[in-house]
Amino acid sequence: MTITITAFERSPDGGKGLARDTRVRWALEEVRQPYEVRLVSFRAMKEPAHLALHPFGQIPTYEEDDLALFETGAIVLQIAERHAGLLPRNADARARAIAWMFAAVNTVEPPILELVNAVLLEGDKPWRDERVALIKDRIRTRLNQLSARLGNADWLDGAFSVGDLMMASVLLRLRTSGLLGEHPTLAAYVARAEARPAYKRAFDAQLAINTAR
Repeated sequence: MTITITAFERSPDGGKGLARDTRVRWALEEVRQPYEVRLVSFRAMKEPAHLALHPFGQIPTYEEDDLALFETGAIVLQIAERHAGLLPRNADARARAIAWMFAAVNTVEPPILELVNAVLLEGDKPWRDERVALIKDRIRTRLNQLSARLGNADWLDGAFSVGDLMMASVLLRLRTSGLLGEHPTLAAYVARAEARPAYKRAFDAQLAINTAR
């Protein structure tokens, strides 16, 4: 049965690759698995049919045979475990790749999302500038730690893995903030990820939806 994922009918970012379905598309492209996309509107996301797939009314979701999943990390991990190409064969290296995947969404991404919300939703608050400065400092701490760990390596732990896919996806959210540019090692790391043919295919597929007339 063909894999089916859901995506925004119109992505809030206009197709810049920041919507979380891009991560799922990228994973599927890396492992060369065909998939279909069912586009959903913001209204449809809150209706019973979609809530049966995603109880929080978000995207993406993943359907294959009798399996239905929500949460991007869970979906990407399922893809990586089911198809060769994103997880090492060695058990210890495999565990480390998964650890980096969790680090991306549990340690690095939360303050980045906090910054996005502060900038977009709290612009009229008198304490906005002070709050943004504090969040940026927390992000810089994480980026310093990550940059030190990456060092001169191309990827986080040997060959490109699901950990790099998730980490690069998270770091992409920082591009407009200028914070990524403060860390040349990480900027180059993200550029390497974006240069992968699988990422380009995933990005172009999402962009095409958002630019179609």
